[in-house]
Amino acid sequence: MSQLHVRQAKAIKGEIKIPGDKSISHRAIMIGSIAKGETNVSGFLASADCLATIDCFRKMGIAIQTDDSNHVIVKGKGLRGLEKPGQRLYVGNSGTTIRLLSGILAGQDFISEISGDESIQRRPMGRIAKPLRLMGGEIQGRKERDKPGELFPPLKITGGKLNGISYELPVASAQVKSAILLAGLYANGETTVIEKNYSRDHTERMLEHFGAPIAKQGETVRLTPAKELSANEVDVPGDISSAAFFMAAATLIPGSEVRIRNVGLNPTRTGILDILHRMGGAVEVENEVIGSGEPRGDIVVRSAQLRGIKIDGAIIPRIIDEIPIIAVLASQAEGFTEIRDARELRVKESDRIKTIAAELGKFGVTIEELEDGLRILGPAKLKGGAIESRGDHRIAMAMAIAGLVATGPTVINDADCVETSFPGFIDRLQPFI
Repeated sequence: MSQLHVRQAKAIKGEIKIPGDKSISHRAIMIGSIAKGETNVSGFLASADCLATIDCFRKMGIAIQTDDSNHVIVKGKGLRGLEKPGQRLYVGNSGTTIRLLSGILAGQDFISEISGDESIQRRPMGRIAKPLRLMGGEIQGRKERDKPGELFPPLKITGGKLNGISYELPVASAQVKSAILLAGLYANGETTVIEKNYSRDHTERMLEHFGAPIAKQGETVRLTPAKELSANEVDVPGDISSAAFFMAAATLIPGSEVRIRNVGLNPTRTGILDILHRMGGAVEVENEVIGSGEPRGDIVVRSAQLRGIKIDGAIIPRIIDEIPIIAVLASQAEGFTEIRDARELRVKESDRIKTIAAELGKFGVTIEELEDGLRILGPAKLKGGAIESRGDHRIAMAMAIAGLVATGPTVINDADCVETSFPGFIDRLQPFI
């Protein structure tokens, strides 16, 4: 178990390059594998999660070449080109892999099994099993006595003939939406997904990029099955969820100014920019362009005094991965910050509501755990101490940023989990600690 030692930092200045977007990297491998031809992916995030996705498709007969420059070549075999894996597919810690891949597996003509690490085996899969079963897929999994009716990995998926459905998501979830749409590629008839609140739309954008007949109108996404998808080039922008940690550091440390280059600016992901603006942050976007169907640009952040705000409703799906670092920002804002409608955090890599409250509380922050969120009073004088990541990469990184503001040393235990989404995070942090 590795430790990350952090101390109070002086002003952060200069440029920062952020690794490729995790969500887009996953989808480039998945959709490239079931497209016909050779897909070249540049800017790929070679994190533990995304490498698990590559491993799964290699086990199903897809040739995937990687190198040290974050360039990947996927030699796709088409929609019906996957082979029955000779062993159980292992996704590591990746919830994206297990949920999205389940949608693809439901449409195959073979039986497969899929599982992951201890954290994955505690994460509920009923939310994808229900719509996939309605489509005609056969999904079996593990049951737990205290959670009747729920389903947990390992999963056994018997692929077969699927039918398109119209499905309204009970909770905004890009993973569930994506599983349904990917299954819809193999279904007879149109597949429709209706959202109450918009979740990230990387799957829809990439399916369109690869030639799938997909259309979005308001809160509804419609997919008509295609005979084939066509290979394409994918240039992955920097991950805004990873950029958020350095955006927070520059905001909180007086005298700071940083430029973060080529960051993904998909509007379903830019909630962190909206939150910073509402809190009084000094953040600007420059050099916006669109590539591979995804907007991207530079983010410039300067230090600023923040104020507490209420965060709830439709913005929550757009900031669900950033809430740990938003809680750190709230600890230094004037007054109360209240986060609601974020119950989804209970079923992430850890129970993030409970974990944020416990670990940020160790710094001396007045923080209250709510059923569906948090209430935080700032500004607090942070004091360093021993912090437990609980194996959750976003908790580890958020608490490391808190350590840059705190007096006295901070030690993050089990810090190697950051490799899940941000390989090189510690190296990028090193000049400031």
